Amino acid sequence: MRFSPKQKQALKLLKNGGLKRLNIFEGSVRSGKTYISMIIWGLWVARSPKESSYLMAGKTMGTLKRNVLEPMTEIFGSRFTYNTTKKEARLFGRRVYLEGAANASAEGKIRGMTLHGAYCDELTLFDESFFVMLLSRLSERGAKLIATTNPDNPSHWVKRDYLDNPKIDLMSMSFTLDDNIFLPEDYVRALKSEFCGVFYDRFILGKWVAAEGRVYEGFSKANVISSKEMSEKLAGNRLIHSAVGVDYGGNGSASAFVHIGFDAGYKNMYVLSEYYDKKNRSAESLISAFSEYISREKERFPALNEAYCDSAEQLLVKSFRQSVKIEVKNARKKPINTRINMLNRLISARRLWVSEDCPHLIEALENAVWDEHDIHKDVRLDDGSTNIDSLDAMEYAFETYERQLFGF
Repeated sequence: MRFSPKQKQALKLLKNGGLKRLNIFEGSVRSGKTYISMIIWGLWVARSPKESSYLMAGKTMGTLKRNVLEPMTEIFGSRFTYNTTKKEARLFGRRVYLEGAANASAEGKIRGMTLHGAYCDELTLFDESFFVMLLSRLSERGAKLIATTNPDNPSHWVKRDYLDNPKIDLMSMSFTLDDNIFLPEDYVRALKSEFCGVFYDRFILGKWVAAEGRVYEGFSKANVISSKEMSEKLAGNRLIHSAVGVDYGGNGSASAFVHIGFDAGYKNMYVLSEYYDKKNRSAESLISAFSEYISREKERFPALNEAYCDSAEQLLVKSFRQSVKIEVKNARKKPINTRINMLNRLISARRLWVSEDCPHLIEALENAVWDEHDIHKDVRLDDGSTNIDSLDAMEYAFETYERQLFGF
């Protein structure tokens, strides 16, 4: 195994007894922090009581498997096995429980446990009550917690109550992208180009900073192309897939449909057309508008085969499904800031192209701002002064394709 200077520094903590009760490896993406934290976790468990119990937790079981369990199998081989169905693993013969920690109900799943050690992946995404309960379960003498996280808002509970709390028995180590000396230079340049603003500060520089100003500060007229330019781009980069996102009107908001498409390898995302109506339409009128829009777009772009709708109105989704000949699904509705980060990465890397025939969406991208009245959280302003409906519709259409767009 090869280690960067920063990773070697982390390993010395284990060798020289420098680990504390809480140990948090935080910083940018692809910085090597998760890799070294897994090695330290495994080696520490191997030295710990065999009869004790341990826990590994992630935001969800799916993210835990992808980010930690699968890589640990490569690192430790037969000395680490896991079964996500049974939610158990074996690490150097020690019993390890597996758990997701995204919501308050997860806290009850570990209540009553007695643990000697715990590993937490993506700590800022945990429910706080789960983490508080977890600390109370680490009750054996010499118990330790090892965690990783990307930075967030400086007011996040991880930063406020733990990293900045001098009374906590805690070791923290900060990583930046440049600490990972094994990444190819062209990959590092490309990754840096994909982030801007607050997300660059957090995910590249590893800083805990608040979100201020424009949400999509990298978006400009350079991302907007004419119908002729769109046709020329698509002539050389045929769409392999396209989808429509749907956000409903009501309570003063608009009904919005946004059609997006991808070329080969999901290299670029194209916003092809939009529907926007602030009238308080009846359900029957909205169903008719949706059916007509899908029929027209399907004729223009045969790659269209699915639509993603806000899941709040299931009767309307059912009617939509019956009115068209493509698949109509519930939107995944990932956290808003996850969707914002995805779009900002596409904008910064010049992988987003918006047709000039989408004036409402273009205006929404230009005018979206962070809520200055809620600086302790990253909240996109949604007070009716800007068009959030078109943004939501577009995000419902592309959020499912995070892995295809970014390779994870």
